[in-house]
Amino acid sequence: MSSPPPAGAGSRQSAVTTLSSFESAQFRWLFFSNTIFFLGMGGQQVLRAWLVFQLTGSELALGWISAVVGIPMLLVAPIGGAIADRVDRRNLIAVGQATIVVSELLILILYLNDALRFWHILVLAFIMGAVFPFIMPARQAIVANVVGRARLTNAMALNMAAVSVTRVVGPAAAGFLIGATGIGIAYGINVALYTLALTFMAGVDSAPPGGTERESLTRNITEGFAYVRDHRLVMVLLFFGLVPMFLAMPFQNLLVVFTENIWNAGAQGLGILSAISGVGGVVGAVVVAARSESPRRLRAMMLSAVGFGGFLFLFALSPSYLVALPLAFLANVFVSLYSALNNTAIQLLVPDRVRGRISSFLMMSFSLPLLGTLPVSAVAEVAGAPIAVAGASVLAVLVAFAFYAFSPELRRMDLSLARAKRQDG
Repeated sequence: MSSPPPAGAGSRQSAVTTLSSFESAQFRWLFFSNTIFFLGMGGQQVLRAWLVFQLTGSELALGWISAVVGIPMLLVAPIGGAIADRVDRRNLIAVGQATIVVSELLILILYLNDALRFWHILVLAFIMGAVFPFIMPARQAIVANVVGRARLTNAMALNMAAVSVTRVVGPAAAGFLIGATGIGIAYGINVALYTLALTFMAGVDSAPPGGTERESLTRNITEGFAYVRDHRLVMVLLFFGLVPMFLAMPFQNLLVVFTENIWNAGAQGLGILSAISGVGGVVGAVVVAARSESPRRLRAMMLSAVGFGGFLFLFALSPSYLVALPLAFLANVFVSLYSALNNTAIQLLVPDRVRGRISSFLMMSFSLPLLGTLPVSAVAEVAGAPIAVAGASVLAVLVAFAFYAFSPELRRMDLSLARAKRQDG
């Protein structure tokens, strides 16, 4: 008769499973580069919103800033994905990050010389939006190069957890630094973070392309669209992830309006609210990492969509800042679960030869919320931010249920993922 396992053995095994991707030294380099890069992005969200709102005092201006980032991301994404399948992915990421360092440094120099204008931010935000479609698909695809498909769900969930941590630390630090030292020093620290992320990326080994570099770029792009057309579940999951995010996630860019105009919480209040949102994202991503082998992904995705929309609705109509904090936390727990489950399902279904191009379509889950900020901001300018965000949250839940009702492929998702895993094994 076997003896029972020692006390705590189960929890230790769970911790080992959750952190299994860290056994790869290359994943550790990549993980820290990603974490520092997104820490800079988290801080930039607060810093740029604060600059724009102080320069213009307009909710619609916030929408335009998001739109000029989102439009090139949406248009260039297929090209960026095809490039990620043709060239060394590590080098592509490094070049893109270097471009971001230069653009952010220009904003800092203009501000320090009292020459910064709203149109400067628009132009440089557009450049950043044009660079992201090259960086992000390569970042998604390189994870599979580093850890392999067996650990892909775990590695992507750990990356998402780290990104969510940066959404805690970055915005909170930026908000407090604005109040304590001024926007100039805070922005300078953010530029330094982007530079450090570039340095860490140099430690990652070269990641070869997916084997399409001898074909024409046009053929590569066409093949990516053809793959999505011929694999209906992948297409459904792409849109299932995109549409609710387009409707509801723009609330992140309107947090400055809630804290400044509705609750009078100031820059530090904005930092804390953004940080609380990030904590929720951490919790959601860690849950996915710990339960990466769960066979019931679709049910979890639908529950997450409902939870996100419901708590976001309550947040939008919250009567006070203190009441809004836990609601923002819970909304972001569920949106993190939703995004991680949707994105990893797609990555598990696609082969490596088209992974960069499919990852470029996932870029739309990042760009569409930015584009969605423009109409939501326009509604906010007319009817107020609470009405705009509450309406968008209700519509997002209705769209999620419409996808479930009208897509038999989505309803069979769990069986398709199980089959893909068996074929890989």
